[in-house]
Amino acid sequence: MMHDELPTSAQRVQHALKAAGSHAQIIVLPVSTRTAEEAAAAVGCAVGQIVKSLIFMDGQGQPVYVAVSGQNRLDVQFFAQQTYITLQRASPEFVRLHTGYAIGGVAPFGHISHMPHFIDATLLTYATVWAAGGTPNTMVELLSTELVALTAGHVVRVCNA
Repeated sequence: MMHDELPTSAQRVQHALKAAGSHAQIIVLPVSTRTAEEAAAAVGCAVGQIVKSLIFMDGQGQPVYVAVSGQNRLDVQFFAQQTYITLQRASPEFVRLHTGYAIGGVAPFGHISHMPHFIDATLLTYATVWAAGGTPNTMVELLSTELVALTAGHVVRVCNA
């Protein structure tokens, strides 16, 4: 698929990847990849390889990005103990305002607003991971180390398990 045939949000992700020097390519899938389970089935990988891109508000109302392995559930209290950042649920409107993406298609990069990025350490146990490509049916495969580099992410444990 040519870049100009990608949905607009996916084009923005592809441009962000290219600008960062990545050769990763957004793919469009014929099925929804809105949940980790759907995404893993669509691309044929383990659920743990799916990057769940979550946006929260910190105590000052600023956006915070957390990439969580599809097999994990973020423990906000545990996260706060490690990072000293209190996370509050963000509305779908807040997510779109700060990332430019709708929930279910939030990519790890190419966001409208600058925000700190945190990466679930579990994702680094996989050579490659799959992240949303800007829409609920676009994805991109990345080296897990590339995910950290592209986002300038801080690697943390996100659950006390």
